[in-house]
Amino acid sequence: MSFFDRVKNLFSSKPTAPSLSDEGAIVLNAPQTPVSQEVAIIPTSEVQPFSPEMDIIPFWLENEDALRDEGVIFGLSEAKAEEKIGAIRNYFAHQTAELEKTVEYHSEKIGEINLLIEQKETRINELTEKARVLENRERTDHQLPRTVIGIVLSLAMCVGNYYLIDESILTNFPENHYVIALGIFLAGMFNLFNPKSLFHEKESSISWRQLLEEVGMPLAASVFVFVQALDNQSLLRSFALFFFVFFLFLFAGKLLLSNLTVLKTDSGIWFDNLRLQKDKINKAQEWEEEITKLKLEIDEQRVEKWKIVDALKLPEAELKRLNERREMLVKLFESEFNLARSYREKLTGKQIQDILK
Repeated sequence: MSFFDRVKNLFSSKPTAPSLSDEGAIVLNAPQTPVSQEVAIIPTSEVQPFSPEMDIIPFWLENEDALRDEGVIFGLSEAKAEEKIGAIRNYFAHQTAELEKTVEYHSEKIGEINLLIEQKETRINELTEKARVLENRERTDHQLPRTVIGIVLSLAMCVGNYYLIDESILTNFPENHYVIALGIFLAGMFNLFNPKSLFHEKESSISWRQLLEEVGMPLAASVFVFVQALDNQSLLRSFALFFFVFFLFLFAGKLLLSNLTVLKTDSGIWFDNLRLQKDKINKAQEWEEEITKLKLEIDEQRVEKWKIVDALKLPEAELKRLNERREMLVKLFESEFNLARSYREKLTGKQIQDILK
């Protein structure tokens, strides 16, 4: 029975007494005797903290009317509501302990499976993107055949220049002319130490030291060959030989070096194209197999996950029911407690005793 019903019954049994709705009349007509001087209100049931070892459910938790009575008794006394509310919560904490552990365990398993699925889906996306990028890659154009031909021609010019020098000095140096011709040839090729010809430097000015380094040794070697050729050839032929050898020294070596540099670049592109063609066959197949395997594993883990989800429904539902029951009982006790506490100062000690009977 609620506190309001108790008060109503109290006043309905005495016709001369004012109605409960007329609170002002109660306050004016009732003797203003403090409760503490006339009667001491003691809760009929002592609040004891619930122990897990207790197998008996408190009687006021089995019956809502009994819980209302507890709320009225505590409201009319000096006891605090937190004591009884703490007992209610302790009881339900014991009831839900195992359920909470079960729910937590299954939730952790589901979280672990979700993490594994997410990692494998990320891996599938990475492999799919790699396969798409690999499929869209095109072969890079190169000029490897032309570069190889250019190197062969440059070598042929250098070799021809050497034999031309050797033939020109043969008359004056019949002995060891091969070695002398080689020395002259290497001296004329001295400009190979510069990676790029100065004649191609358009943006920077050329100093006389650079010009001397670039042209000095090729010019000296060409003049030496020109002087040796004058002994057995006409002046016109000697001049023709001079200019021919001089420009061969200037450009043939640089042409050879530049072609060697281009050869390195073109050969790298050629190897990359071969590797790309091989990857499109091997790696694409390997990635496809890995994607298929990951998808099968994800399907297996999802089946395992749904089994755990089904097993989790029952303890979750029971845990929810107990928590809702706990909150309902707490609110029921609080409502009766607060109502009784609000009327405690307005009632006399005898009226309070009559209510508690």
